[in-house]
Amino acid sequence: MTASWQFWAVLSAVFAALTAIFAKIGVSGLPSDYMTLLRTGVVIVVLAVIVLATGQWQNPASVPWKTLGAIALSGLATGASWLSYFRALKLGDASRVAPIDKLSVVMVAIFAAIFLGERLSAVNWAGVVLIAAGAVLVAAKI
Repeated sequence: MTASWQFWAVLSAVFAALTAIFAKIGVSGLPSDYMTLLRTGVVIVVLAVIVLATGQWQNPASVPWKTLGAIALSGLATGASWLSYFRALKLGDASRVAPIDKLSVVMVAIFAAIFLGERLSAVNWAGVVLIAAGAVLVAAKI
């Protein structure tokens, strides 16, 4: 079970939901950018322990430049995403911010089709449209 991508994707969703709840509680008393820095420090420490404990550490000089470049761009995008997310949580309700953040699912489908050549069926695209509509409906203040 733990070897399936579905297991880890559901676990990711659970932790992402908890991230929103805990972050909303924590961001109320701090500037959002500072809170993002503190959170990132926690992530770095936990990941360092996991990488070292599981023997995954390797010399960064052994990683191909293309891979390092892609990881660097991913890191920059992650940082920008986190800064934006915590700023949004500081200003808005978690129950409305999180669904808009999940529009990233829609954007991943579009970007994967454009940049990675991934093909989605008509049914898959219908699901993408429903995700977008659902996110907007959940976030709407009616």
